[in-house]
Parts: sequence; structure tokens; C-alpha cells
Amino acid sequence: MRASLEVADIFRSAGPAYRAAHAGHLNLGQLKVMTAIENCRTAALGGHVEACDDCGHWRIAYTALP
Repeated sequence: MRASLEVADIFRSAGPAYRAAHAGHLNLGQLKVMTAIENCRTAALGGHVEACDDCGHWRIAYTALP
């Protein structure tokens, strides 16, 4: 079960404005980590379909960071 709010949700909503406000003060490593968190469990990292053999229900499960 997914929590109602995750760190990635905050990064996705506030990340672009944060990067703009701190342009020139974030190093490449910090920018890469922010992008990786924003992409976690999205189509950007790919995913797969999970299906129940009993009822036929299916859902897309996106890849998370290791």
C-alpha cells in the first residue's frame, strides 16, 4: 500500500522551483539525486503489468530505485 504523500511527490511538485531558486548553488550530484527521486516509480524508469490469475485484475507497476 502506498503512503498518501511521499518524498518523491514533494520533489516532483517543488523540485523545478527549488532548482530555479538555487541555480548555480546545487552541484551535479545533488541535481542527479533530485532527478532520480522524481523519476522513481514513474514511466520514466519503465515498469511491468501485474495481473491476478484468479480474478483478472491488473495494474501497472512502475520500477523503483534500487
